[in-house]
Order: sequence, then structure tokens, then C-alpha cells
Amino acid sequence: MEIDKKEYDEYVKTVTPTHSTWKNVGRAFLVGGGICLLGQVLTGLFLNWGMEKEEASAWTTLCLIAGSVILTGLNLYPRLVKFGGAGALVPITGFANSVVAPAIEYKAEGHVFGVGCKIFTIAGPVILFGIFASWALGLVSLIGRMMGF
Repeated sequence: MEIDKKEYDEYVKTVTPTHSTWKNVGRAFLVGGGICLLGQVLTGLFLNWGMEKEEASAWTTLCLIAGSVILTGLNLYPRLVKFGGAGALVPITGFANSVVAPAIEYKAEGHVFGVGCKIFTIAGPVILFGIFASWALGLVSLIGRMMGF
């Protein structure tokens, strides 16, 4: 069975989803901005409760991560990601979601081989390359100091 190029191009056009770039950008802005606004509100509350700036920032980060994990467990964060795209994936809440989601998906395989192994499918490479990059930059800095830079 032979399909000519014109028929194939028409088929591809019919099955390829179309997206509105401005609509996606607007949604990402709303969701990402909402997450950042929530972070600012939490930081302001913690500062008003007498915490120092660093402590308030740490608690804000912890609350945002915990909220993301809870929403992922309730299957609500994936809906937020579907609506907001990169606006929900880029902040730290998106990273928390990407760590927890595989663990939830594989929980039927047990605590060790399911949750324990799959929780690091996303976090493992990030942690590995983060540590390697800091080591490499530290080495460059050390060599630079030894050379008088």
C-alpha cells in the first residue's frame, strides 16, 4: 500500500494538535505567578510572625514543596500542570511533583522496589549532575585561586 506525500501531509495536519501560543503563555503566567504570589504571601506571614528572612524563606520553600506533594498525591497537581504548563513545572513545586509522581505511580510494586526506587528516577540525575557541577566549579575556582585569579 503506497501513500503519496500529499495525502500523508493532509493526514498529519488532521491528527496534529494545534496550540495557541498566547493562550499557553497566559496560562503559564497565571499559574506560575500564582505559585510565586503564594510564596510571597507565606514569606510575609512568616516574617510577621517574627521569623528572620532566611528562616521565613526556608519555611516558605518547605510549605510550597509540601503543598505540591499533597496535591500530587490527590491527583490535583497534574491537572494544574495540564492547565498551566511550564508555569506549574518550573517552580520548585514542579520539581517536587516530578519526584513524587513516579513513586505514586509505582506504589503497587511495594515500598522498596516501587516507591523507594522510582522516587529517584527524576531526582537522581538532578542530584548527581548538581553535585558534579558544583565539584567541577569548585575545582575551577581552586585552580583559579592557585594561579592568582
